[in-house]
Amino acid sequence: MTESPRQYDSAALRRITDVTVGHYERMAEDYWAGTRDHDVSQNRAALLDAIEGEPPYSILDLGCGPGRDLLAFLDAGHDAVGLDGAAAFVAMARRMAGCEVLHQDFLALDLPSARFDGVFANASLFHVPRQELPRVLRELHTALKPRGVLFSSNPRGNDEEGWAGGRFGCFFDLETWRGRLSEAGFTEIDHYYRPPGKPPREQFWLASVWRKL
Repeated sequence: MTESPRQYDSAALRRITDVTVGHYERMAEDYWAGTRDHDVSQNRAALLDAIEGEPPYSILDLGCGPGRDLLAFLDAGHDAVGLDGAAAFVAMARRMAGCEVLHQDFLALDLPSARFDGVFANASLFHVPRQELPRVLRELHTALKPRGVLFSSNPRGNDEEGWAGGRFGCFFDLETWRGRLSEAGFTEIDHYYRPPGKPPREQFWLASVWRKL
């Protein structure tokens, strides 16, 4: 399923993006049908509870997909902006949420500085190749306001990266993920494993909350 980490040139990185995004483009409707009822309210609450100051908050939903969580943030009264690399998802999210949704590649982000109180990266950052992750995390750091909060949820593993199910992914353990976030200028607030209520061997997702230093 996975391969050992290696260095990728620009052509390889372009292929990683194109193939992974292409998978989501082809599967957009099926993906929506399969995930629309997933309960990730625990993750949204983890982000919002960590943000300082009074709401409403400015939230970037990074990898917003069809817009399930984007709509939930808006319904809660927050100023939410979506971002996704798949044009099909961007169109779906715009229709559903009726708000700004950016069509951007994770490896070519163009975000304003100090714009967001929080970044919600639910099942998205694991698609960033290991070698590019430090840069992408620094860009998210820059896009956050002082003491802003980054939430991430990624499938956990033993530091593998490679192709799985038509998509590229990185599968880090907690200590490796901590190291990457610390190097990018974040301090850990909390972490937990999902789904809740399952034994550890069945909790395949690592959720973590980080503050911009």
